[in-house]
Amino acid sequence: MTGYDLAVIGLGYVGMPLAKEATAAGLRVVGFEVDPRKVDALNAGRSYIDDLTDADLEHMLAHGFSATLDETVLSRSRTVVICVPTPLDEDHRPDLSAVEGATATVARNLAPGTLVVLESTTWPGTTDEVARPLLESSGLAAGKDFHLAFSPERIDPGNPKFGLRNTPKVVGGYTAACRDVATAFYAQFIEQVVPVSGTREAEMAKLLENTYRHVNIALVNEMAIFCDELGINLWESIEAAATKPFGFQKFLPGPGVGGHCIPVDPSYLSYTVRKLGYPFRFVELAQEINERMPSYVVARAQRLLNRHKKAVNGSRVLLLGVTYKPDIADERETPALPVARALMELGADLVFADPYVREWTVDGVSVPREENLAKAVAEADITLLLQQHAAFDLTTVEDHGTLVLDTRGVLAEGERVERL
Repeated sequence: MTGYDLAVIGLGYVGMPLAKEATAAGLRVVGFEVDPRKVDALNAGRSYIDDLTDADLEHMLAHGFSATLDETVLSRSRTVVICVPTPLDEDHRPDLSAVEGATATVARNLAPGTLVVLESTTWPGTTDEVARPLLESSGLAAGKDFHLAFSPERIDPGNPKFGLRNTPKVVGGYTAACRDVATAFYAQFIEQVVPVSGTREAEMAKLLENTYRHVNIALVNEMAIFCDELGINLWESIEAAATKPFGFQKFLPGPGVGGHCIPVDPSYLSYTVRKLGYPFRFVELAQEINERMPSYVVARAQRLLNRHKKAVNGSRVLLLGVTYKPDIADERETPALPVARALMELGADLVFADPYVREWTVDGVSVPREENLAKAVAEADITLLLQQHAAFDLTTVEDHGTLVLDTRGVLAEGERVERL
């Protein structure tokens, strides 16, 4: 029976780049998924990941990679890396059901000497308190019969400069030996591995990274609200501050935060602190500010229409860019969704334009897609630029837009164009 150097559980935005780099380094890699559609697509050479082209996938397949629904491949793999989603539930608490399910699957197929690594973002203590007991239900002991580690994913979809290989990889082990084995594994295809003393430190590092961004984005978002009332061009102030060569990092306001990391990860940290009996006030305040930005965008659009004697009700509103970041197709936690939802509740006639999204629905209601940018902005009563895809001709938006609200600070302000 064929043995593998690596089995990746969860073949999404985290798992597939990992499988790609490991395959390129000459490792024998197999991907395990519970979704048969993903398995079929990958084995047929069809990628559904922004950072993985069909050509990349064909190269992987030619060098031995395959995807499977058969969990027994885990028992024949020297290393198993878990890359499954960790969303929030309806009450904004961590939902570890996918991690627990994947870990239980590993436990059923765990062979002595295997390295098991969790990459899914989670609260500090998960590897030791949730994953380890499930794995040890196999009868094997962590640190003795198998190696256990945590290494947070740092995937940034669409980033042309930093990918898996050249982004430093933090690794924490259940024991020092576990850390060393995991470090040696990742060093085969990642340029710099950063070992830390334990799994909790590695888990916390990921939450710290994204909470830092979350809080600073909330800071400029709140500034955007009061700078508008004070008549201050915050965008210009930010660019001026950014000329300081030390002590300042530029963050920009926007219609809200999206993706998996920023809207979700700080809640994992807040959850951990609340278990100690008190709130993490910085995080929870940042969450409150960032979550209100979509409604603020709608209020600004409403105000802009009112100035031109129009109501939102019955107005044709064009949303430009409905993904969570520019130049990718990823819609996870996109702020375009709550913006659209609020506009629909006010009676707006919604349309959208996005080169990366062919079909888009809001609470089950299909939103018509516009192909011709110039025609779309000319026909709309107001255009909301939510995402600055490079494919958008911004001059066309400025020249042909009836009214435009720019939430990204990339258009020249004028009589008809207003910045957030």
